[in-house]
Amino acid sequence: MEKIRALIADDEPLAREWIRNGLTSDPDIEVVGECADGLETVAAIEQYQPDVVLLDIEMPGLNGFGILEKARTEHSPAVIFITAYDQYALKAFDARAVDYLMKPFSRERLNEAVARAKAHRERNSSEELRTALVSLVREVQKDRSYPEWLLLKEDGRSFFVHVPDIDWIESSRNNVLLHVGKQKHVCHETTGGIEGKLDPRRFLRIHRSAIVNIERIQELHPWFNGDYTVLLRDGTRLTMSSTYRERLKDFRRLAV
Repeated sequence: MEKIRALIADDEPLAREWIRNGLTSDPDIEVVGECADGLETVAAIEQYQPDVVLLDIEMPGLNGFGILEKARTEHSPAVIFITAYDQYALKAFDARAVDYLMKPFSRERLNEAVARAKAHRERNSSEELRTALVSLVREVQKDRSYPEWLLLKEDGRSFFVHVPDIDWIESSRNNVLLHVGKQKHVCHETTGGIEGKLDPRRFLRIHRSAIVNIERIQELHPWFNGDYTVLLRDGTRLTMSSTYRERLKDFRRLAV
């Protein structure tokens, strides 16, 4: 019997290791690859043509929604979502998805999800599966709530920053800098981590080191090699790399 080809996509190394170790006990499964960001996952799906993808829905570079939209395959793989969504969102997963894994999950729960993916793969067409998954992620992204305030600690004091007041966010070593008017605040988060907390209908990742508040953008101008210059209303100039330009399409879909 031909083995089922599985791809693991999660930006947390320990999570990938836990999943990989859990799958090794299944003689029907062959792990063909592991990915740590969204764009890498798209490339791996197209290269390996997996039968099953275990997908963390909040991936740096390109989230689960973008991955499913962008990946081009001869057949759509069964997808098991790995998620930290609340119970309201999970109702949507339970109704339409192959399965979901709520972190932290047990080996037994992983085995159950894989079993469901096997059964789903046998009885559903690729187009039906793809349509259901895209519809599912649209609904979850629409219904999810995002914080209006961020609690920061700086110079021995704690204070709140109103998220809509943030102009743009800049990577700074292992932290990020929040640009709020003329002020800069250090936030002890990675760029991918802070991106996952922000409403994708309000904030757009334009570079591996920059996220911008859509309302602050004044103009975009084509530059070199597919890059764009992004001019903010306060005169700040940033670069949108060609790698992230595709996310404008995702933003348009989410904004509808």
